[in-house]
Amino acid sequence: MMKTMAAILLGFILVVGVSTPARAGAPTDQLREYSDQVTKVLDDPALKPKDRREAVRKIAKEIFDVAETAKRALARHWGARTPEEREEFTQLFADLLESTYIARIDQYGGERIRYVSETVDGDNAIVRAKVVTKKGTEVPVESRLLHRGDRWLIYDVLIENVSLIANYRAQFDKIVRTTSYGELMRRLKNKRDEFLNESATSRRSSD
Repeated sequence: MMKTMAAILLGFILVVGVSTPARAGAPTDQLREYSDQVTKVLDDPALKPKDRREAVRKIAKEIFDVAETAKRALARHWGARTPEEREEFTQLFADLLESTYIARIDQYGGERIRYVSETVDGDNAIVRAKVVTKKGTEVPVESRLLHRGDRWLIYDVLIENVSLIANYRAQFDKIVRTTSYGELMRRLKNKRDEFLNESATSRRSSD
């Protein structure tokens, strides 16, 4: 299930993962604007693969509220952490998301988004859409956003009613309960180091 979710979420993130200093507006309008801009990045023949990945990486940091996602993913274990531990966990979690999705843009298969509906309740919003694959298959995707300053930021994505946060929360909770928080951090650091080594190898081979 996680592999399937990763593939669909990859397409979704790449399609909506762009941000500019846009004015706050309807969440769907903002996501649509992001979609138009990231498509230009992905379709630009002048960009080398490594440059395209770097552009998407910078872009994605502007639309996702990684701190909120990390807090909700760690859930009940968040309260026991010091400010320094929270900051370290958030950075490692951001690295995990990047290595799982953003850095794999070469797997992008030309998916597009069809927006279906929007619900706004104060500073919270839900945007429902469908990822349309090249084969015409439609996969329901739901973005949950928070209003931060002058933008709407995504903190969770549900694919066929399966939550990104819920998936990580279950994994993290099991590791902490059966071993320790320290073990969770060790595993996240190992994943980060593996990703950095892979990235360095990829850069050398492309030079």
